[in-house]
Amino acid sequence: MNVTQLYVDSDRYGEPPANLLLDTVRSAVTDLVRRKLAASGGNWSEFVFSASDRLITTEDFLAIERQILASGYRFGWSAVISVRERPDLYKEAEAIGASLGAFSFEHPNAVVGPADNAGREQRGIGDNVVRRKDNVLGIARYVRSSEQVIDYMTRGVPAGTVAIIDDSGGTLTAPILESFAGIICAGGTVRSHLSILAREYGIPCLMNAKISGIRDGDSVEIETSAAAKTAEAYQRGEEVTARIWKLAR
Repeated sequence: MNVTQLYVDSDRYGEPPANLLLDTVRSAVTDLVRRKLAASGGNWSEFVFSASDRLITTEDFLAIERQILASGYRFGWSAVISVRERPDLYKEAEAIGASLGAFSFEHPNAVVGPADNAGREQRGIGDNVVRRKDNVLGIARYVRSSEQVIDYMTRGVPAGTVAIIDDSGGTLTAPILESFAGIICAGGTVRSHLSILAREYGIPCLMNAKISGIRDGDSVEIETSAAAKTAEAYQRGEEVTARIWKLAR
């Protein structure tokens, strides 16, 4: 019995364990590539560098996606727009209708601590994109929907906004990106689209942020004076993080 059959009754079995799901997806993709390679009649290098884009179709990957969804699994979502457009694909977005002022990201691995002598209470960490001379201080503003971006385009982004974003692609916030005083992104790496845009615009930015207890309107400080995380650090699995503080009002 394969994992799809085993977990098709999701009410009874729940979602498959993450490692089992990963193995299933890896196996499905590997099998797909092997079958397409054999059908092509060519060698590996010819297949990879010339034929694969033509022989492996969108429908092939949609079939794997359908297998995953049939198991009862639902993907985690980043930007709110994703779950609004494809609710069948994602886990339930409980926070969409929540009051913005009451909402906060609550990452289980956020590094938090008591207030220091300066009244700064650590509420998380992130990967610094560019090391700067000074830290950035501002007001946390969650930016999570296209409606909010349009409102900011119409009314203007409040001065000193440190945008908290959950989509590392950068497409959602691109029209207003240059107006941010800083960015805290809950996903991605220093090579993600959003971090590249932030670097080009000269906007201080932390990626892959793990935060807890920061709400819309809170005063925050992000440690952009910390060392920037490099591609080599990711490859070595080396932790190079910058701190995120909530400030006493």
